[in-house]
Amino acid sequence: MMKKWVMLAVGILVAGFVGYQYYSSKTSSQTVSAQVRTATVQKGTLEVKISGSGTVQPVTSEDIKAKDNNNEIDEVLVATGEEVKEGDELITFTDGSDPITAPASGIVTTLSVSAGERVTSGQVIAHVTNYKDLQTVVQIDELDIPKIKKDQIVSLKINAFPDQAYTGKVASVSEEGTSSNGVSTFDVYIHIDKPENLKVGMSTEASILTATKESALYVPLDAIHSSNGEKYVQVLSATTSSQTNGGTEQKTVKTGLANEDYVEITEGLTEGELVQLPQLATGSSSSNTKGFMQGGGFGGANMGGMGGFNRNSGRQGQFSGRTGN
Repeated sequence: MMKKWVMLAVGILVAGFVGYQYYSSKTSSQTVSAQVRTATVQKGTLEVKISGSGTVQPVTSEDIKAKDNNNEIDEVLVATGEEVKEGDELITFTDGSDPITAPASGIVTTLSVSAGERVTSGQVIAHVTNYKDLQTVVQIDELDIPKIKKDQIVSLKINAFPDQAYTGKVASVSEEGTSSNGVSTFDVYIHIDKPENLKVGMSTEASILTATKESALYVPLDAIHSSNGEKYVQVLSATTSSQTNGGTEQKTVKTGLANEDYVEITEGLTEGELVQLPQLATGSSSSNTKGFMQGGGFGGANMGGMGGFNRNSGRQGQFSGRTGN
């Protein structure tokens, strides 16, 4: 008899514990569900950058060719590895014809002829590379190419020197693109300002500054919603707690400059207002965080008509940290 009472008591305790855990879980889920994410309308300098990866290359890397046919070489005045300046004589001929000169300053990296040999027209006899004047060539998506202009400022990260900052400027944009899997990319040539310690072939990451605006009002991208061709945000009233739902007002807005994180508000909001962001969870933190990332985070499907947000363009954005009036 005693044994039955003990088993009954254990059963009651287990049932009570399970019930408590279930109630606690439901209460926790409801609390998470009720939380509201918010952001303050701020003012600062908005920068839009387009990024691309590439490699360090010399600006000058040129074959030197013979112009005349069957000329006999009198003297070879340089050696492989020797530094030359543009216009320096490299090779002379026995018949007194015009010598071959360096087309640009640099290092003679190859030399394939010697005195007494005869050359043919168009024959490559040497190669000159300038390792002191370097550039990086990065690939940019075709949808971003119209925004890339000559002389735009570029921030460069060299993978071999992660703690060192490099800068450059856009020198030119290729007139022809390369297509792969239905997407075309174009080469953008960026001249490196001070290429100390850099070597040809090093990997680079470039951020090209394509637009900037000071004293811009801005909010996170995921604060913007779209309906019937209009954009709007949910603004919390001054008396509404940021930890509970309700108390919001829908305001129609107009947008301007935007990057992958923030969007400028040109009409409809004022600095300091509190806007509501999509919830990260509606019952289960793991499942709903996934849902946010797939269906609405950072603008999601609601960003139609915003312009400039497309297929992993590599667009970067930041605010400078200078805020205020």
